[in-house]
Amino acid sequence: MKKKQWYESLFENYAEKYDNENFTKGTKGECDFIETELQFDKSLRILDVGCGTGRHAIELTKRGYIVTGIDLSENLLQRAREKAAKENLKIDFQKQDARDLPFIREFDVAIMLCEGGFPLMETDEMNYRILESVTRSLKENSTFIFTTLNGLFPLYHSVEEYTDKNAGEGNAVYHSNTFDLMTFRDHNITELEDDSGNKKILESNERYYVPSEITWLLKSLGYNKIDIYGARLGAFSRKDELTTKDFEMLVIAEK
Repeated sequence: MKKKQWYESLFENYAEKYDNENFTKGTKGECDFIETELQFDKSLRILDVGCGTGRHAIELTKRGYIVTGIDLSENLLQRAREKAAKENLKIDFQKQDARDLPFIREFDVAIMLCEGGFPLMETDEMNYRILESVTRSLKENSTFIFTTLNGLFPLYHSVEEYTDKNAGEGNAVYHSNTFDLMTFRDHNITELEDDSGNKKILESNERYYVPSEITWLLKSLGYNKIDIYGARLGAFSRKDELTTKDFEMLVIAEK
């Protein structure tokens, strides 16, 4: 039997606690930005990759958009369906692997926010397959908006100190971080309590990307306009130039 990866174990029985993580608090502001980018065109079909408990999909559906949400975690999707049902919203939430999506040129827009799968995968090739698979799901003239970890940040700052400072009470804790300069991967121990109160200790690693890598990967997939900015929680803006102080970068790609 194939060994579970850390990100699969992380999201098992973690849906309620996930919704209390500090990084989930910027949904409305992030959707404001997405709407502006889409020029409020509600005819556009949106794919939410790594939708988690459905926070962006639900908010955008409330605003009149048609969204399909995909995630690898059945537990998170169940929570997303329950939240949508409570608000009488009909949203297509599907259990899918972002590396192998079944859609061919079906969507006008893809969003992949807060490390929605990318860049959690265990190899660069797998991360690339996510970008490739999402691109295949998009129509000819389309937009791909996503956030990812900024590789410039760990060169100047401690990831452990940053995550510690930004964690709320009851949030997951990350420690023993080591950043590998050869692979641009941050290895750490992640400790959390799941929704049943069980403690989990996971050996995690995430890939950080520098802007030039992201630009090259997207160009190789046919995107002709790629803009990269600093990603501020709940306040995405084209005015925020990416700096070494930004933990995440915001990418807007058009093809």
